Order: sequence, then structure tokens, then C-alpha cells
Amino acid sequence: MNETVISVRNLTKCFGNFRAVDGITFDVGRGEIFGFLGANGAGKTTAMRMLCGLSCPTSGSGTVAGFDVLREGERIKRHIGYMSQRFSLYDDLTVLENIRLYAGIYGLSHRQTLRRTAELFARLDFRKERNQLVGALPLGYKQKLAFSVATLHSPEIVFLDEPTGGVDPLTRRQFWELIYETAAAGTTVFVTTHYMDEAEYCSRVSVMVDGQIRALDTPAALKSRFRAESMDEVFRLLAREAKRGD
Repeated sequence: MNETVISVRNLTKCFGNFRAVDGITFDVGRGEIFGFLGANGAGKTTAMRMLCGLSCPTSGSGTVAGFDVLREGERIKRHIGYMSQRFSLYDDLTVLENIRLYAGIYGLSHRQTLRRTAELFARLDFRKERNQLVGALPLGYKQKLAFSVATLHSPEIVFLDEPTGGVDPLTRRQFWELIYETAAAGTTVFVTTHYMDEAEYCSRVSVMVDGQIRALDTPAALKSRFRAESMDEVFRLLAREAKRGD
């Protein structure tokens, strides 16, 4: 594995007597595309919130981009990118206004903002859309813009929470091309998805069941281990073990 940028040991989150995340342990390397899978209620969203500095663990330990998940949540937030299924963009602002807003939030200088805005427009071929309201953009355009904005400040890690929900297969494939480009440049991509064909694109995949990681390996190794033809089959075999509901 390349240099480790996410490392957690026995990370746990309890809500009263309910253990939403139950002692998970794993490492993620720089430039890796790490798939974080689990059915609704498995605990993956709670785990991701801890890794993003949005929720403090009950016990265990971990670091994200070199910062402690128990004590340095605010510093973690400044060194990661995040994109959710809701895109995290403002529909009533133009494309350019959204970019400038997030550049300011991320602390980019005026010169950095100009350079990275130009790079973003060139990469996405968005020059004609620069003054268009984000709310008027097609879903696929919004998705690619949101990903680019999440990586505008060149974070070490970008967290993608079901980023391709509701879009067509062609747009999903184009989106994954952006992910590959980002990972190839050294950014770690931590992604949750309900599309098992997307799990096949990941460097490694973990599968959570009832708050625990029940499997973690490359897609090829997991399919071999479970004698499955696809990651969808692997996921279904593991999901059957779940004892708690949503």
C-alpha cells in the first residue's frame, strides 16, 4: 500500500446502548479508490461522519490526513473534500459564484482561485455555463461540478457519499473518469455507493454489516473468496447476515 492517509483502530460510535459503528479497523493509502459499502442501517454513514470530523467517536482511535479523529475534527475538515448525493451546491447562485464561494471557504488566494477556476472550466468544458444558475443545470452537469468544487483546494482525501445516485449510466461512467483522474494525481477517493458495478472500479472495497466490517479486499479477491461472479453477489451474500434493520 502507498503512504497511509486514513488509519482507524477499533473505531466505535454508540448512541445509548446502540452501537452504530462497532470497532472497525482499516487503513487507506494515498491515491487509492476505497469503496465503503453497506446496506441502509449498516453504519457506513455514521462511520463516514467520524472520518470527516463531523462526529466524535465513542472509543477507538484514528487519523485522517494525519489529524486525530477524536481531537482534531476541525483540522480534518480543512484538509478533505466532501460531496454528497445532494451535491452541496447552491442552486440560486451561478456556476462561477459557487466556485468563488467555495474557494473562499477553502481559503484559496485570489490568484489560486483564478487559476483553479480556469482549470476547472477547461477540464469540464463549462465555459458557456459559467454564468448559468446551478439550479438550471442538467443533473449530470451538477454532479461533475460538485465533484470539481469538492476538490478545488487540492485536498488529500475526497469523501463521496453516494455521488452518482439518480443519474444515467453514461454520466456515471464520465463521473468515474473524473475519479480516476483525481486518484491518479495522488488524491485518495473514499466513496460509498449502492451501485455494485461501481464497486468493481475501486482499488479495494469494504462491506459493513451491523456496524462491523465483514469483508475488505480487492474486488477480484472478494469475488474469489465468496466464489461469486460479481460484487453484487458478494454484497448480497454478506447482507443476508444482517440482524438489525434500517
